[in-house]
Parts: sequence; structure tokens; C-alpha cells
Amino acid sequence: MTFLLVCLCGGLGAVARFVLNTSIQRWWNRLFPLSTFVINVVATFCAGVAAAAFAHQVVAESTYLLFVTGFLGGFSTFSTAINEMVSLGRNRHFVTFAVYLLLTIVVPVLCVAAGWMVGSLGD
Repeated sequence: MTFLLVCLCGGLGAVARFVLNTSIQRWWNRLFPLSTFVINVVATFCAGVAAAAFAHQVVAESTYLLFVTGFLGGFSTFSTAINEMVSLGRNRHFVTFAVYLLLTIVVPVLCVAAGWMVGSLGD
């Protein structure tokens, strides 16, 4: 049963990613891959909140795993970010490549920390 629930949550995360991705791409027509960046920022912030909620025993382990492994696993898109970086590099957009690389590594770490802080506010 857990397997099917993870699949369902992953599917919901993928649909949410698709909707957010297409919504952002409709109005953002620039070189910087903003939609993937926003999706990963939201996902890492939510992962931080979820980790804090689990650590502080606000949610059960099964709920935490379904949300993080299932929904956020389907929602976040690190592999797409890496592919976009390679594409930027191959097309010689080196400044955008460097900025995107730096932001993709640093900002999600900060988002997890911020999410953890928000998730810990009740304590």
C-alpha cells in the first residue's frame, strides 16, 4: 500500500510541477531557466519545513516520507536543472551558466534552512 501511495504522491508532485512550469514559462521568455529554479526553491523550502515537522514529532514518519519522497520527489527537478546548465554551457552562455549553477547550489541550501526555521517555530 505504501508503494502505491508514494506513486500517487509522486504523480501529484509531477502534475504540480507541470502546472507551475508552464505557468511561469508563459510569461518568462528569457535565457535564465526561472521555472526550474522556482520549482526547486519551493521544493527545498517545503523539504525543510517537512524535516522540522518530522524532527519535532508534528507529523508521522509515514506522512513525512509520502510528502518528501512522493510529492516533493515528483515535484522537484534537479536533473532538469543540471540539463539546463549543460545546455547553457554548450551554447556558450557562460555567465548565465555560472549564475544558474551558483544559485542552484546555494539558494536551495538556504531554503532548506529557512524551511527548517519556519517548521520549528512552534517549539
